[in-house]
Amino acid sequence: MSSPKTLLITGANSGFGLALAREALSVGHRVVGTVRTEQARADLEALAPGQCFGRLLDVTAFDAIPGVVEEIEASVGPLDVLVNSAGYGHEGILEESPLDAMRRQFEVNVVGAVAMIQAVLPHMRERRRGHILNITSMGGYITMPGIAYYCGSKFALEGISDALGKEVEGFGIAVTAVAPGSFRTDWAGRSMVRSPRSIADYDALFDPLRQARQEKSGKQLGDPQKAAQAMLAAIGASVPPRHLLLGSDALGLVRQKLSALQDEITQWEAFSRSTDG
Repeated sequence: MSSPKTLLITGANSGFGLALAREALSVGHRVVGTVRTEQARADLEALAPGQCFGRLLDVTAFDAIPGVVEEIEASVGPLDVLVNSAGYGHEGILEESPLDAMRRQFEVNVVGAVAMIQAVLPHMRERRRGHILNITSMGGYITMPGIAYYCGSKFALEGISDALGKEVEGFGIAVTAVAPGSFRTDWAGRSMVRSPRSIADYDALFDPLRQARQEKSGKQLGDPQKAAQAMLAAIGASVPPRHLLLGSDALGLVRQKLSALQDEITQWEAFSRSTDG
């Protein structure tokens, strides 16, 4: 293992956040995890007393984030890694889903992540080192019916990660967008927010997808512990990846998407070129 680091992980009480916290602690790193209840904080700190520290924080409490980060820097120590893991999935046909559901999806999955980044960057930039991991999704590359708001938020975080990496690489700060495929987390279970169905025209398209997603929840191919190990490998790399796909399904589907995109670009290339003055 590389030298021990201090990781700040949002959403550390479940899913990839909890898996990464456990794996990081097991190999000697220190972890500060944000959670939203006192019980979750107690459970998290019990994983490794004196090595794991919980902090109460909702990532949509944007005004509170800078103060929490300052307190962590002062009491726990310099943060080496920020992992934006807090997030959830929204499922619903776009025409049926209220705009408030979209706002909430983006506030948690995108704006909350950016607020965390803005709070840690001054310290990392001053120290001329650091690593930011944004957990996106293969849904930041590919799409499917019924998760337009979720995919939109992950496409946004992928783009933000890529641009941010170019802004801060001169300061010794790495940015990695981690895009998992289907894993055995709560994403399709209790963490999923579902808009009610109301338009029968979409039944044939969407109802089988919703049923399949619910039936497969907890039975997905991906192992969160192995995902955590892959993320730690990226953190320990001398040249970390800008983009890290996790899962054979993510690899296959993203490659298929890129191939189809290349074919379409080629098909319409003459028209693309015809717009030059």
